[in-house]
Amino acid sequence: MIKDTIIFDLDGTLLNTLEDLHACFNKAITEYGYPKRTLEEIKSFVGNGIKKAIERALPQNIEESELNKIVNYFRSYYEEHMLELTKPYNGIIGMLEELKANNYKLAVVSNKYDAAVKELCKNYFGKYIDIAIGESEGVRKKPEIDGVMKAIKELNSSIDNSIYIGDSDVDIKTAKNVGIPCISVLWGFRDKDFLIQNGGKLFAEKPK
Repeated sequence: MIKDTIIFDLDGTLLNTLEDLHACFNKAITEYGYPKRTLEEIKSFVGNGIKKAIERALPQNIEESELNKIVNYFRSYYEEHMLELTKPYNGIIGMLEELKANNYKLAVVSNKYDAAVKELCKNYFGKYIDIAIGESEGVRKKPEIDGVMKAIKELNSSIDNSIYIGDSDVDIKTAKNVGIPCISVLWGFRDKDFLIQNGGKLFAEKPK
């Protein structure tokens, strides 16, 4: 079966979003009186959506209402500042150009909230990415299969024709849950040993 459908994760896979996430994350939590976190801490917190990332940075006994206020503040602030330091990893644009020229169907499925996923993909990859899907009502976060299955359907493709590409354990689990191969990239937010420990089997050191 020819694999002609490639579904990418976004943060840590196509885009290096870490510095903007770090700045906006710290703006949100310090606004509510909590201490700043380091870049490495933010890197370790992300992957399961921003609410879970913020929850990981705060005291365990935080009220749900307080957590939701911080998440909403982050989203509002991030929408205004998410393009300041974010950029594609070296080689990503060339890779997407080559895939597109060879008639691959390309999509992004991310645990970032849907509006931000669509805006980032439109800004950086508008010519290449056909479908961009983030977390929204009715689309559960990875490793649930909702987003990937939606992308496959909207691309008029099939599970048999699809590959998932990401940088985290969540991506590996997602691909496994869908029943498709996963290629783990090594330039993202998790290292190879961690990925192997979490079931990673196929690896890409460079976009090419």
